[in-house]
Parts: sequence; structure tokens; C-alpha cells
Amino acid sequence: MKTLKDARVGETVTVARLNGAGPVKRRIMDMGITKGVQVYVRKVAPLGDPMELNLRGYELSVRKADAEMIEVV
Repeated sequence: MKTLKDARVGETVTVARLNGAGPVKRRIMDMGITKGVQVYVRKVAPLGDPMELNLRGYELSVRKADAEMIEVV
């Protein structure tokens, strides 16, 4: 199982599944990260947190803890 946290800079991945429950999952979905969406990993901060992503035509920063809940292919 590969998660968004494992994706490398410059890689484009597709969201396969969202793990987690309740408000955390809802927040991730509200940010536009839903099943089938393509996500481009633009850059990662020097200490690894947060990750900067491009999806649905906008930029988004996500913490590694949240990225771990997003399964990708």
C-alpha cells in the first residue's frame, strides 16, 4: 500500500482511497482530495513537513500525518 507520504517530488499520483474517519477524513475531502483525483507533488519542505501539492488547478499544503491517510496508485 503506497500512501501520498511515499510519493516523490515531481511525481503525479492518483488517489485510490482515503483512510481515517470523522472530521479528519471530512477535512481531507473538503480540500479536494477525493478518489480518482490526480495529485502532483510539487515540493517537500526541508524537514519533510509539509508537502506542497498541485491538484484540481490549485496548490495545497498537506502535513505528512494527513498524507499518510491517503492511499495512491
